[in-house]
Amino acid sequence: MEPFLRGCRAALKRGPPAVHVVLGNEACDLDSMVSAIAFAYFLSKTALDRKAATVPVLNIPRSEFPLRSECTFLLRENRLSEDLLVFRDEIDLRGLHRDGRLTLTLVDHNVLPRGDMALEEVVTEVIDHRPVERPSTPACVVTAEPVGSCATLVTERIVQRAPEVLDRQLAYILHSTIVLDCINMAPEAGKVTPKDSQYVAELESRFGDLLPRAAAFDSLQKAKFDVSGLTIEQMLRKDLKVLSGGDLHLAMSAVYMRLEDLLARPRLKEGFEEFCRGGGCSVVVVMTISFSQKSEPFRQLAVYSAHHDLRDAVRRALEESEAPSLQLTPMDSPCPQIGAYRQGNGLASRKKVLPVVRDFLKAREACRAWAEGEEEEEEEEEEACRDEEGDLPPTPMNSLVEGCPLDAGLPRLTPEAVLEKFGKMAAEGLSSDPA
Repeated sequence: MEPFLRGCRAALKRGPPAVHVVLGNEACDLDSMVSAIAFAYFLSKTALDRKAATVPVLNIPRSEFPLRSECTFLLRENRLSEDLLVFRDEIDLRGLHRDGRLTLTLVDHNVLPRGDMALEEVVTEVIDHRPVERPSTPACVVTAEPVGSCATLVTERIVQRAPEVLDRQLAYILHSTIVLDCINMAPEAGKVTPKDSQYVAELESRFGDLLPRAAAFDSLQKAKFDVSGLTIEQMLRKDLKVLSGGDLHLAMSAVYMRLEDLLARPRLKEGFEEFCRGGGCSVVVVMTISFSQKSEPFRQLAVYSAHHDLRDAVRRALEESEAPSLQLTPMDSPCPQIGAYRQGNGLASRKKVLPVVRDFLKAREACRAWAEGEEEEEEEEEEACRDEEGDLPPTPMNSLVEGCPLDAGLPRLTPEAVLEKFGKMAAEGLSSDPA
């Protein structure tokens, strides 16, 4: 593995004629990192075109990597230096695309963020364990299955097509990742699937000296939960997903501690404000995660926004969710900008809550588009009325406008005037009678 990663960096310095990038998601959690490294390694060993450099890319700046404590821990355990890795701020994907030298494979996500949409036309393969959101095209091969870990699907591909690629180091990082993602393979946690169990057992049968599941899980879990020394802003960035809908950017962070402990942190409001300023987000949804002695997850939710209307709208969407039902119970919060909840449905992981938030953003954007359309239609109607009025003939003098004969009021009528008028009418009628 080390020679492969060292070769990737060397190849990029040489400027190869073609680069096949295996890109993880923007959260860059353990599953994303390991899936990118393992699948790129597999491709480099099986690719027919040896001219292209196959490079795993971690989709965060290098400066963010220390926040991924479980990632740094696993690398140290396997004597792999993070200096060998390539991060998003160290490769110019857009420049490679403009030069016609880029091919992309996405792992642990299946849709590029809005800022990378120009790269969509060079995505040739996707491997993910989330619902597919991208349109189907002949140019892109999609492998998507709702398993507990994307590393399971990468392991399946390697075992089925090139089992000779597996060595102990590769098996170790794949095995550890699946065990962590599937919460020690505990069925009661609601994440493990039969395929996850199948390929964990497959790796164990091939390499009998792999760390026992419980030991692998406990060590990575401890590393993942280690937020000692982190500020609130850093904790929110540690395990982050960002969703966008129109002009609204919403962050959803996983924080591995009890919500009560997070809310008790000093400078709570300032930490959320700093995070929103740095990331350009208007709303933050925090899912805190802790575990019982039986490895059962205990989840809590918090919603922060400086804008009370947005905060209330997101809270309603979560409270009213039916697929899944989160079974939320309000908690006390020391900050009025933060709504806090106990989550009764412990099986509703962030992956299952993200579609609820995404649907909220889509509905909000649809309402905004409808409102803007209504406003535009009204403006067009007003403009049409103005145009029509411009074509009308001049207003007649007998209407109530300036110069109207009735401006001075109705003529004053007296009994004498009325009798005189009837007398004249009668005389005219007699003179015109043909008798």
